[in-house]
Order: sequence, then C-alpha cells, then structure tokens
Amino acid sequence: MRKTIYNPQKGRLETIEVTCTDKNTTWFDDPDGNTDVAMIADVEGGLLIAENNYNYPVLIYDVSRSDISHDRQKAAALNRMYSS
Repeated sequence: MRKTIYNPQKGRLETIEVTCTDKNTTWFDDPDGNTDVAMIADVEGGLLIAENNYNYPVLIYDVSRSDISHDRQKAAALNRMYSS
C-alpha cells in the first residue's frame, strides 16, 4: 500500500510503498502512558515508526527493529530525536 510518511533525513513528506506483515512489523496493541507508538516496521533499509495519532509515520534510515530490540520506548525516543 502507498503511504505518506515523514522523512527527517530529507526534511519532507514522501509517499512510499509499504507492506506490513508479521515478518517485518511489530504492533503495540495497548498504548501505555509514556509513548504513543502504535507500530514499528522494517521498510526500505530503515525503521518506520507510526504513532497512535494523526501524525505521519516517520522513516529513520539505517535502523531496524532488531537494532532497538523491538522496544517501544526506544522507538519513541528515536521518533522524538528525529521529529524535533
């Protein structure tokens, strides 16, 4: 599916092809009070982080789910660092 994402490395919105499957995506069903990360996915050699709000998902280059141990808090920290 085509999805509009924010690419902080380029500083702009882009539309990319994203396929979310059990093999490349970690979903977080129960949002906790510390973060709003809904899912993380390995996409195009980077990590796509989507929140539980209307913000665009963020694509961060050269990071994978395994690099952050599939951890929601680490994903939220990366998202804050690149989205600020």
